[in-house]
Amino acid sequence: MKFGKRLKKQVEESLPGWRDKFLAYKRLKVLVRLVSSSSPHRAAAEAAFVRQLHDEVDRFNTFFLEQEEEFIIRHKEVRETVKAVAGEEPSEAERAAQMRKVRREIVDLHGEMVLLLNYSAVNYTGLAKILKKYDKRTGRLLRLPFIEEVLKQPFYTTELMSRIVRECEETMEAVFASDSSGDPWTRKRCTDTEMTPMATEHGILRNTIAALVPMRELRSGSSTYGHFLLPPLATETTLTEHGLLMPIQVADLVQSEAPGIVQVV
Repeated sequence: MKFGKRLKKQVEESLPGWRDKFLAYKRLKVLVRLVSSSSPHRAAAEAAFVRQLHDEVDRFNTFFLEQEEEFIIRHKEVRETVKAVAGEEPSEAERAAQMRKVRREIVDLHGEMVLLLNYSAVNYTGLAKILKKYDKRTGRLLRLPFIEEVLKQPFYTTELMSRIVRECEETMEAVFASDSSGDPWTRKRCTDTEMTPMATEHGILRNTIAALVPMRELRSGSSTYGHFLLPPLATETTLTEHGLLMPIQVADLVQSEAPGIVQVV
């Protein structure tokens, strides 16, 4: 699939509030055509192209940092809630309601954070693609110096976000594994019904699974991207029997059995 179509698909499958935050790839393609043509506006188009690239990077950084800060706060709150629920002794009904709420919150949070990592990957790849097209059509060598600067940008340096995702996954694993551990405050098992509000009201689960396929492809080591390839991920994510997103080794990715969701193979 051509990148332009893949990007359009990613935007459509992203969260509604995120859809105008992705790379303006079509506009950049128009500018590349103008720069590589014999148009009298060629010089102006070239300046506009470079200016647009910098504006895009600024937009990515602003959005990524805002989301990252929000997720760090939400993750801390969720972990504190888990500890608080563990220390309480409410009735069985109250305990079950509390655990349903905690599970939904943590799965929502994890899904959104995975989508943010996907946001970084897709936009970085879009920049590398459009710069490759620009260099090819103009004979210039803009891609390498520009990408070297991009590699230092907040939206690309996702180490902190990746660490928070892993910590969230550890919390998820502890919460869901405890369902069958005999612990009195979490004996009620999570069911697909409990995950329904997240999957149907917000679409986070569906969108996250849809994001995993291009994330894996973009970081797979394909020679298509060469020097500009994204760093590989140590783990990826799949669905558990509960509908929960959990980390597994890339080599162990299996087909999801969740109906209506893009399959991870």
